[in-house]
Amino acid sequence: MKKIVLTGGGTAGHVTPNFALVPLLQEADYDILYIGSKTGMEKKLVEEAGLRYEGISSGKLRRYFSVKNFTDPFRVLKGFSEAKKILKKYRPDVVFSKGGFVSVPVVYAAAKLHIPVITHESDMTPGLANKLNLRKADKICCNFPETAKGLPESKAVVSGCPIRKELLEGDAAQGRELTGFTQDKPVLMIIGGSLGSVRVNNAVRAALPKLLEVFQVVHLCGRGNLDKSLEDTPGYVQFEYLTEELPHIFAMADIVISRAGANAICELVALAKPNVLIPLSREASRGDQILNAESFERQGFSSVLEEEELVGDALVERVLAVYADRERYISAMKNSAHTDAARVIVDLIKENTP
Repeated sequence: MKKIVLTGGGTAGHVTPNFALVPLLQEADYDILYIGSKTGMEKKLVEEAGLRYEGISSGKLRRYFSVKNFTDPFRVLKGFSEAKKILKKYRPDVVFSKGGFVSVPVVYAAAKLHIPVITHESDMTPGLANKLNLRKADKICCNFPETAKGLPESKAVVSGCPIRKELLEGDAAQGRELTGFTQDKPVLMIIGGSLGSVRVNNAVRAALPKLLEVFQVVHLCGRGNLDKSLEDTPGYVQFEYLTEELPHIFAMADIVISRAGANAICELVALAKPNVLIPLSREASRGDQILNAESFERQGFSSVLEEEELVGDALVERVLAVYADRERYISAMKNSAHTDAARVIVDLIKENTP
């Protein structure tokens, strides 16, 4: 049996795309081991998914001053030693990395042992961990054509981001049953990420009276962000977050307002959901969401509304404009190369398995 190590962690975005590969890898008779950090959130996610898990020491690589910058390099070195020991024992044929700081020791240990490495970069521009990983990778998968232009031609593959199969199997009727919505009005879905977004939440709630004139609204607002004063508002349902029910809500939605994290927007394209993207501002991030959103707008998948534009009726007007032109957005997304990323990546893994 062929063997593969999956790695990545720190956020759900560095973990869940790996899960989308698992069914196809199992079909291809790969034995799977996941390497993450000893204490990271990925440990619970991976074990709940029923995969074998090995933990290593992990340190964060920071661009800013912190006392931990003096101690974390030693944790990274320890993680490299631990990863090397695990790889020697397991003897995988190939390593696939989704990024995050825990992946760096694994990728470098694999390269040291001459094990082929495939990495995946979700954002337009690589984060610090993936910048380090790219040096050791044999193949580099990415979401955006613009990213590929800045990579060695022999290594770059525009694959899109792998999407969990269950996300594509939602039932709109179950979504309506969960929310109490009818088929008489279209559904607007707002999703701001696992932690939610205060600015997006506030803008949506300020615009709610006008939005409800046209749409039924389902709002995934993040942990601790429910507004009890709106609990009995007809046509408006809010959740902190959803897991098993999420595919049904997506299936029911006619249009989506979302942040512009790479995994989230690739899910929208795979599901062909017309969308308005509100990327995190440069003040709150390294600007990757703005670049992601601009690329998707250029490709005809999305309409972008920056945080600074969230004034007056701008949000309502943009949502109505996208909904009126929804068929054009749907057509662009259905004709994109982002619809079968998991298959593209697994085929690449097979090609790079000795």
